[in-house]
Amino acid sequence: MNWLKEFYQVWRRECYLAFTDMGVLIFFFVLPLFYPVIYTLIYNPEVVTDVPAVVVDHSRTAESRDFVRTINATQGIHVIGYAADMGEAREALATKKCYTVFEIPADYARAIGSGGQATVSLYQDMSLLVRYRQVLLSLTGVQQYETLAVTAERVAARAGGLTTLVSGLPIGTQANIAGNPSQGFASFIIPGIVVLILQQGMLMGIAMLAGTRRDRRRRYPMHVDPTDLGAGATATVLGRAACYFTLYLPMAYYVMAIVPYVFELPQAGRPQDYMPFITVMLLATAFLGQTIQIFVRERETSMVLIVFTSVFFLFLSGLTWPRYAFPVFWKAVSDLIPATWGVEGLVHINCNGASLADVSGYLWPLWGLTAAYFVTAVLLRHFTRPTPEETAIARREWEREMNGGELHADA
Repeated sequence: MNWLKEFYQVWRRECYLAFTDMGVLIFFFVLPLFYPVIYTLIYNPEVVTDVPAVVVDHSRTAESRDFVRTINATQGIHVIGYAADMGEAREALATKKCYTVFEIPADYARAIGSGGQATVSLYQDMSLLVRYRQVLLSLTGVQQYETLAVTAERVAARAGGLTTLVSGLPIGTQANIAGNPSQGFASFIIPGIVVLILQQGMLMGIAMLAGTRRDRRRRYPMHVDPTDLGAGATATVLGRAACYFTLYLPMAYYVMAIVPYVFELPQAGRPQDYMPFITVMLLATAFLGQTIQIFVRERETSMVLIVFTSVFFLFLSGLTWPRYAFPVFWKAVSDLIPATWGVEGLVHINCNGASLADVSGYLWPLWGLTAAYFVTAVLLRHFTRPTPEETAIARREWEREMNGGELHADA
């Protein structure tokens, strides 16, 4: 009963400190509320269309003009004009008037008419891979269409002018994009980004609370935080984790269920699958935050420490580069980050409709991180916990500052 009383008091005290700190409220509520919305709005519309292109046509024939009209009719490419030579086209590419250059050789029509192979050169600005992907997909579609038309003409010519029906290529292709049927960028990036937002927001809030405690320690005797109840290590760690968890669980449901519904992002998962999974990730993050708070010396350190690592965590999550291609060292480092397993598991659930059993390969490592960071947080609390006498001295000094010793019931 005494342990339960300590646990409840720590939970209530931490909730009070969180709700009376504007910086913590921003990280715990404002960041997860608005960041997913802002990110999604930035990436809408999801598909890049009408990438400006310039054509260098050395052939100047009906066949080359037909090719240009066909690529201009695609969704991804918009031909803004012709260039006299490659020098003029390179200048347009360098000044960002266009991002794609098509060079049609002088023997383009002759090669098609003689049964040979015509080649069109593509020059692409690679500063943005989304543009390159859209141009390449559009050009592939045009290539298949032109191949079919030329094949039909050749078959008709060899048949002595008789009518010939060519219904398709000998081998057809059909793309089935699992988890992202629209092939949109927001549908690809947001399901993973929201997991990183949840982790970073919680870590920044915990670090800011730790920095505030450090500030109070410097002001009072024995370098003891007067708001510290002096509870046991496990009661303190679990009480604080319960506070962070109860505050963040509604935010997790918001970013996992409501944001995808509003913006019509892939949402194949069920709440009974992704909510238990995100629960374990939040617990691992809460204990990780209480472990790394030993490095926080000032309130501002939370911004420097966590914001600096945001891009680092993004790269290690596997969103920008597959984890199986990581070097052994960096793969081991990424395994220690809760969001790494959270991103992979929740993308499978929310985009591909996987069940909780299907993602057990990601869930068990999360449980392992939860246990490991719980142990480290308890050990750090055990060795830094003030004695009851030190806490009493600091508290009496604090009470004298609080208008004659009157202390708010929840303070």
